[in-house]
Amino acid sequence: MAISLGRLEKIGLREVWLDEAADFTPWLARPENLRLLGETIGIVLECEAQEKEVGPFRADILCKDTTTGSWVLIENQLERTNHTHLGQLLTYAAGLDAVTIVWITQRFTEEHRAALDWLNEKTEEGINFCKPKSVAVRWPLRAS
Repeated sequence: MAISLGRLEKIGLREVWLDEAADFTPWLARPENLRLLGETIGIVLECEAQEKEVGPFRADILCKDTTTGSWVLIENQLERTNHTHLGQLLTYAAGLDAVTIVWITQRFTEEHRAALDWLNEKTEEGINFCKPKSVAVRWPLRAS
């Protein structure tokens, strides 16, 4: 029996998800997708809320780390990183008392990667800004 293999093709995130809040956030918040993300960063995630209010603002996804009971903030960005989203991460993390902060984006600038490294070095033990890795899960891939 011959096995037919497809070819993976890298596509733009906006080709699949037109809007972060309306399309990507609900997709990522599905249990099977949070399970994959959790496996990638080494924690077990359970979705508590989508578009969680933080004063007049809204955090994309608030999860519970089911192992520790601590809060995990997930912020999405379908383009490259920017200062606005970095500020949102800090604002939402403070407002929600999150101890793990995950920033999902299409591309990290070196400056924002350095900012996450700095935050991890300067914040107290137990506060984790998940820094991007070149081996991180990359969505979406589609078989052709």
